[in-house]
Amino acid sequence: MPIVRVELLPGRSPEMKQALVDRIIAAFGEVCGTKPEALDVIFTEVAREDWFVGGQSYAAKPAVKP
Repeated sequence: MPIVRVELLPGRSPEMKQALVDRIIAAFGEVCGTKPEALDVIFTEVAREDWFVGGQSYAAKPAVKP
């Protein structure tokens, strides 16, 4: 079974996550022929202070609304 892991900053609503899952499942079905029940999607929320880009944490940057 394919597994899709999505790492993101906290703050997305359950509805936003569901919309993303729906599109991921549709894309896998279209491209790979994967049935929805065979695909796992796992969200991992990473705290802003634990995610660094260019040597700077997201906690040190101004917040951007998701």
